[in-house]
Amino acid sequence: MKKLYFVAVFCFLLVVSSLFFFSFLVAVPKGDFPDFFVGVDVAYDNVDEIKELIDEISSYTNTLVVGSSGITFNVSKLDDVCNYVYDRGLYFMIYMHPKPELYDEQRQWVDEARVRWGQRFLGLYAHDEPGGRQLDNATYKVLNETETPDDYVDAAEKYTSKLGEILGYIRGDPIRAGDMTLFTSDYALYWFDYRGGYDVVFAEFGWNYTEQLNVAMCRGAATAQDKEWGVMITWTYNHPPYLESGSALKDDLVLAYENGAKYILVFDTNENYTDSVLEKEHKDALKNFWKYAKDNPREMGASSERVAYVLPEGYAYGFRGPWDKIWGFWEGVDDPLSYQISADVGKALDDYGGKLDIIYDDRLTVDDTYCKYIFWNGTVISGS
Repeated sequence: MKKLYFVAVFCFLLVVSSLFFFSFLVAVPKGDFPDFFVGVDVAYDNVDEIKELIDEISSYTNTLVVGSSGITFNVSKLDDVCNYVYDRGLYFMIYMHPKPELYDEQRQWVDEARVRWGQRFLGLYAHDEPGGRQLDNATYKVLNETETPDDYVDAAEKYTSKLGEILGYIRGDPIRAGDMTLFTSDYALYWFDYRGGYDVVFAEFGWNYTEQLNVAMCRGAATAQDKEWGVMITWTYNHPPYLESGSALKDDLVLAYENGAKYILVFDTNENYTDSVLEKEHKDALKNFWKYAKDNPREMGASSERVAYVLPEGYAYGFRGPWDKIWGFWEGVDDPLSYQISADVGKALDDYGGKLDIIYDDRLTVDDTYCKYIFWNGTVISGS
């Protein structure tokens, strides 16, 4: 009798432990995602400080970006942080780009991550600001001076093709991320980032740029290409305190939310990528926003209620003033369309505000996606 009892108990424990192990593997039921993701991009290499921040903000955020290569290029640190995030019930993504000496480790880590943490692991934040770097002639950019294109359309084709090759190293060989979601942040050329292969692009709010303009360009690119989009609230200053005030941060969080952003994140690091810059006022802003979102469920208006301003194909202008460039190769002031298009976009923002998206005359089908299409050449077509 005791033997039978022992066998019964053993079988029961075996079943329970198996169910527990299985539930750990699947983590979160497929499709069981929140309406939006809000949190912090921790871009500094301090595991203990990151854990303290997670403890503090986990009750009023649901997402963390592990954004420091000092952690993501160190498997033991990365596992430690990701386990901690998972145990606190948060979703997370990690910053990653292929590093030759780490190919084997990176491949193995990615192979195991989705099974280990389930859908709580959102994907890979792959590279950073490819469009902005291209526009501003950064040291590392997609197209360099030896690849000068013939014209705007040629530039678009070369940029998206080469960016696709770069992201291919992550999706295929050597990282083999497969269909894993690829994220990035940018402050320009969102349309072409999506064309190059990104699944989600975060429009950056920072440096006193016009937030609604960046929303219109990023949301428009995402809508037209059937992608998701978000907002990354980054530095206002290149020196302490770096971030805007707590009240301004709250306003930007609400602006992103009311405009329909799926992801709303705050960039957190100093210029040396060694420490957090979030002060109490910023954490309070996140906490107050969390309550605001809970008290004010948003009704996602259909894109058919919005207006699309349509730019010429390949016209990768920065829209930061008459001195801005096109593709980083041509001066906007030398382009005959730059002044008129800038004035038209400014007027459209005044007329339609949060109802404006900006898209490109690139494989464009005029349908009922938008209620009206205003083309760069003055043509206006109803989206009926």
